[in-house]
Amino acid sequence: MDLRNLPESLSSHERCAVRRMKIQDKLDLNLSLLGTEPSRIGQAEEKNCEQMFGSIPIPVGYAGPLKATFSSQETCELHLPLATTEGALVASVNRGCKAASAGEGIRITSIHHGISRSIAWKTKDPDALALLITEKEKFWKKQGEATSSHLKILSFEIDQKDDYVFLSIKADTDEAMGMNMITIAAQTIGDAIAELGKVELITIAGNVDSDKKPSKRTHDRGRGYEVIAEALLKPHIIKDVLKVDPTKLLDVYEAKLKRGSEIAGAIGSNLHAANVIAALYLSTGQDTAHTVEGSLTDTTVTEEAHGISVRVRIPAILVGVRGGGTELPAQRQCLDLLMKPSTNLKPTQQLAESIGAAVLAGEVSLLAAQAAQKLASSHKKLAR
Repeated sequence: MDLRNLPESLSSHERCAVRRMKIQDKLDLNLSLLGTEPSRIGQAEEKNCEQMFGSIPIPVGYAGPLKATFSSQETCELHLPLATTEGALVASVNRGCKAASAGEGIRITSIHHGISRSIAWKTKDPDALALLITEKEKFWKKQGEATSSHLKILSFEIDQKDDYVFLSIKADTDEAMGMNMITIAAQTIGDAIAELGKVELITIAGNVDSDKKPSKRTHDRGRGYEVIAEALLKPHIIKDVLKVDPTKLLDVYEAKLKRGSEIAGAIGSNLHAANVIAALYLSTGQDTAHTVEGSLTDTTVTEEAHGISVRVRIPAILVGVRGGGTELPAQRQCLDLLMKPSTNLKPTQQLAESIGAAVLAGEVSLLAAQAAQKLASSHKKLAR
């Protein structure tokens, strides 16, 4: 089907409509409910989706407010826009927000590792190439950073395997998530080192960075923002809000998160971190495939003197507030709902920490639901 050669005079909305009608006529289908609205399409057809012929509505539910203290020591209330089609998810996160906020709220810290790319070359002398890369660090860093005024290389690692050498670079990409930015820089660096070392450049995406894939390296070392969120739940809050005996939370932790995850060989042991990450990524215009890295979360539950502590370590939250889907009208409004205008944090760090707090709220609620044997009944009531 020729869906590209359309009159230049057509608007984005009109181009979508023409493509939709062509597909309908060719396949004898009714696709009318995928119609777009001019005021909501933004630049999606031009910048976000090739051969766009429509859009689909994704329900967005509200959870909150959630009391959280950022790593800057500023305390605020978060309002969460959760885009999902899974019944019971929003209600569950909302209950987690209520439980956490009834006490001291959620405390969050984070580490910025930067977005990463791994470049691979093939050579007959891997040791010599690794040495060359190390010695010419200033040269290739300058080459890469010259590709964008918003990119700064933070760190790098060199790995060798057989006849291949991998250079993994991590960079600060300002307010963008930065995957496109670092990919362009990686191409320039890859070409420069290939010419300098007289070696063959194989790929600028060599999988050591594990982009959109689970890996032990990402789990252990982090990527993008590594976020830790923790809440202390006092016994009366657990009983009154979560409707369960505090000791039952520990029982589920021991069985599910420790033994069950170990039997499965899980990389990351959590209840449903990916659920909350995906819902917030969707609503705020992030690349939802990066939910994979977020699913490597570890959730721990410990008994403290004044209650039960629940903690999540999310090794990789990859987000931006500029570029990509964040520029679309509805997604921008969801960002406006979630983001706080006056914090001392970089916007991307604030967003990452907010997502970390939301993940913890989701973990607290599902932990309680399983402890109280309410998982099936709640889905029966809300999701059937």
